[in-house]
Amino acid sequence: METSYLESHPDENGYFGKFGGAYIPPVLEQPFADITQAYAELKNSPAFIEELKYVRKHYQGRPTPISFAKNLTEHCGGAKIYLKREDLNHTGAHKLNHCMAEVILAKHLGKKKVIAETGAGQHGVALATAAAYFGLECEIHMGEVDIAKEYPNVVRMKILGARVVPATHGLKTLKEAVDSAFEAYIKDPVNAMYCIGSVVGPHPFPMMVRDFQSVIGFEAKEQFHEMEGKLPDNVIACIGGGSNAMGIFAGFIDDAAVNLYGVEPLGRGEALGNHAATLTYGEEGIMHGFNSIMLKDANGDPAPVYSIGSGIDYPSVGPEHAYLKEIGRTKVGLCNDDEAVDAFYKLSQLEGIIPALESAHAVAYAMKLAKTLGKEKTILVNLSGRGDKDIDYVIEHYPIPNAKF
Repeated sequence: METSYLESHPDENGYFGKFGGAYIPPVLEQPFADITQAYAELKNSPAFIEELKYVRKHYQGRPTPISFAKNLTEHCGGAKIYLKREDLNHTGAHKLNHCMAEVILAKHLGKKKVIAETGAGQHGVALATAAAYFGLECEIHMGEVDIAKEYPNVVRMKILGARVVPATHGLKTLKEAVDSAFEAYIKDPVNAMYCIGSVVGPHPFPMMVRDFQSVIGFEAKEQFHEMEGKLPDNVIACIGGGSNAMGIFAGFIDDAAVNLYGVEPLGRGEALGNHAATLTYGEEGIMHGFNSIMLKDANGDPAPVYSIGSGIDYPSVGPEHAYLKEIGRTKVGLCNDDEAVDAFYKLSQLEGIIPALESAHAVAYAMKLAKTLGKEKTILVNLSGRGDKDIDYVIEHYPIPNAKF
């Protein structure tokens, strides 16, 4: 029997081709080895699997449904657009899928505290939720710019009992939040576990987070087949680090006829510093403990990045995404700020669904793609989160259109 892609990737050292690995200081080598061993034990443990199933069904609200976006489809013309509704997952995004599992792992390792970074705040809220549920301390590092931009999520984290630590250096966004969280973790790896928020970081996190998020893809595959009697022709998700994208791609990665699109933020344009389109404009480089594709400045250091979506303004990308693009399994699309905001309003006013700005990038690309395809074709978008966190920012900078589209 042929081994599936997920079973054979990454290799035992955490590499997807040349991408991945674990480039970490000596003080973290043993803690990461412990995490790797614990995950290897837990992922095949009936008790762990049953606990995760229980939590997902009776606490998170899984499975999340698939919705046919009838009005948006008619507006665009062409292919039928479907949405995998991760915005209906508890806490409003896909992030709880891996946070609940990571905190179970932390408890298994005897940790008293979990530490993480967050950009848009959804990972921070999800980890604070999981920590509250399982009774652990929680510390979230967040860029000062994102704290102001995503303030509703900051309040939610604090209500849930988490300590929010501002990252005040550099651009004060997601990269700096990761820097800050790593520094805090290095000080106490014995009592704390760093719960990385995407398919990035040193091995085993790119693999582990993908596996925990794969529930999205496997649910979607079964649900879509029930609705259409076949698999989708195209699957689309936004990419920053890339956890929601790997989550839905995982269900279809062995199905060669299904096109997989990762949509990157083009932001304000192609000039360095105006976007976070890593796979499109980046080059190979090591950052935050893993080798992948990254945006570099003139000195070879991580370049400044920007996106209207705080959760996707990261100068690198998950190593598996770099590998899948290199071997031609995935395609990369682009969406700028204006297109994302247009999709934000169109989905809101045509379907009654307010998407996260990050997810709006995938919706925008789906709208463009749909217009190029015949009506017999289908598109499945991973609607990775809801837009409650973004409404104040959008209203302030992009006034509501006068009428429905």
